[in-house]
Amino acid sequence: MATPAQWIEGARPRTLPAAISPVLVGTGAAAYLDSFVWWKALLALGVALALQIGVNYANDYSDGIRGTDENRVGPLRLVGSKVASPKQVKAAAFTCFGIGAVLGLVLCATSSWWLLVAGAASLVGAWFYTGGKKPYGYRALGEVSVFLFFGLVAVLGTTYVQAEKLHWTAVAGAVAIGAIACALLVANNLRDIPTDTVTGKRTLAVVLGAQRSRRLYAGLIALAFILAVLSALATPWALLALIALPLGVRAVRVVVSDAVGPALIPVLKDTGLTELVYAVGLAVGLALGG
Repeated sequence: MATPAQWIEGARPRTLPAAISPVLVGTGAAAYLDSFVWWKALLALGVALALQIGVNYANDYSDGIRGTDENRVGPLRLVGSKVASPKQVKAAAFTCFGIGAVLGLVLCATSSWWLLVAGAASLVGAWFYTGGKKPYGYRALGEVSVFLFFGLVAVLGTTYVQAEKLHWTAVAGAVAIGAIACALLVANNLRDIPTDTVTGKRTLAVVLGAQRSRRLYAGLIALAFILAVLSALATPWALLALIALPLGVRAVRVVVSDAVGPALIPVLKDTGLTELVYAVGLAVGLALGG
């Protein structure tokens, strides 16, 4: 039986900035519109964290039963390493999805019921990323999903439930956060190209190859910082997002240096930190400029 520490590691804490960051930026955009609602922001954060952890456990389960995690380089996989049974990990995933659904229903009830569509799509997307007979994560669509759900939907949804309207700064922030979240997945899949190729997991990195994946990673990070500069047209305080630039540059340098395997593991940490620090800076900047 897995220990509590192993369950925590299996939840992949390093990916949690991908859940926290869009809520921060969406809340910053709401504050820019003078519409910050603290308890709705906390509910949105709960939804995002529950879905992110649920996705991580669901991926662990689905990849584990397919055997694609048996020789993977990187953090612990509960099923692949056989420290937890597939049934236990699947139950953990659906428990997290259930928590996210309940919190999301509260947000819908206090905002707009059309958000149920976005919530339902997020749950379906979370499971079928690697679950089901034809997971779209195995068909080079993982980055599209991450950009959509952990960029556009998460940021714009967080802004809308508080302000009940949107602004172009929220859209710019959503694209930027989606880009960094995509970069995180690109780095992860770049590291796993050898094992994914052998097991038939057709990620975007496998399709593009290592060199083009490295260029894609650098381009996504660059896009985020370009959008921070453009957001300064609304308020110069948005340039606070640039405090994450040194972290982003450090991660890009490793990726474009032809690093492989374990050498890419620190990139995941730096990319997650880049996203989180960027989000804090942009959220504070938008709030100050409101």
